[in-house]
Amino acid sequence: MDDESGYFQLFVEDGNFYNRILLGTLLPEQLWVPLPHFFQTWLRNYIGGLLMYFIPGFFWSFYIYRWKNNVYVPREAIPSSEAMIMQIQVSMKALPWYTLLPTIEEYITEGGWTRCFPRVHYVGWLHYVVYVALYLILVEFGIYWMHKLLHDIKPLYKHLHAPHHIYNNKHNILSPFAGMALHPLDGILQALPHSIALFIVPMHFSTHLVILFMEGIWTASIHDCINAKFWPIMGSGYHTVHHVTYRHNYGHLTIWMHWMFGTLVEPHDHKED
Repeated sequence: MDDESGYFQLFVEDGNFYNRILLGTLLPEQLWVPLPHFFQTWLRNYIGGLLMYFIPGFFWSFYIYRWKNNVYVPREAIPSSEAMIMQIQVSMKALPWYTLLPTIEEYITEGGWTRCFPRVHYVGWLHYVVYVALYLILVEFGIYWMHKLLHDIKPLYKHLHAPHHIYNNKHNILSPFAGMALHPLDGILQALPHSIALFIVPMHFSTHLVILFMEGIWTASIHDCINAKFWPIMGSGYHTVHHVTYRHNYGHLTIWMHWMFGTLVEPHDHKED
C-alpha cells in the first residue's frame, strides 16, 4: 500500500514542480501558494493556455500577415484586425473552461483512476514509444469522429459548433486566433478523446500534458489559410477546405482517418463555389 501511495504521489510531485516553475515565475507567492492544489493546477493550466494562445498567435500573425504581407496569403485574404480581436474575445471567454479539462485529468490521475504512469522507467522506452503511438491513434480516431458528429448531428452543430464556422475563408476572417474561438463545450468535447485515451492506454502523464498544449499551438497553425501540404500531415491547406465545405477534412494531425472514411479532399482539388 505504501509503495502504491508513493507511486501516485509522484504525479502530485510533478504537478507541484510544474506549478512552481510557471506560477512561481510569474506570480507573487501570496497569490497562488495558499490555493488548494487543484486550483493551483487550474491556474497553471490557464496561464499556460494564455501563453500558448497569444505568443504563437501574435508572432505567426505578424509574420505572415504584416511582415511577409502577401507572400503566403493573398492580400485580399488577410484577416482584419477587427476579425482577429473578435476571435480573441471568444477564445478568452472559453479558455477558463478549456483548461478545466486537463486540471480534472491531473486530479483523477493523482488519485490513481487512469492508466497513466509517472516515470518512463516503470515501463521502459520501447513500451513508452508503443504506448504513445497507440495513444495518438486513439486520439486521432476520437477527435475525427467527435468533430464529424458535431457537424452531422444538427442540434450539436447549431448550438455548439456553428459559432466556430463564422470564421471561414469565404469572408477572409480566418486567422490563427480562430483556432480556439469555439463554444466552451465544443472545445471540451473535441479534446475529450485525450481524456478517454488515458483510461484505455498506459500513458506517461507529462507527455500527455505536453501533447495537449502543443496541440493548442497546432490548432492555431491550421487556421492561418496558408495553402501548404506536407503529406500525411493535416495542415492548414486541408483545414481551410473544411472551413469552406464543412463536409470534409475534419482534421487533426494526419489525413489517415479522412482517407479511411472517405472525407478527404486535397487542397488542390478543391474549387470554391
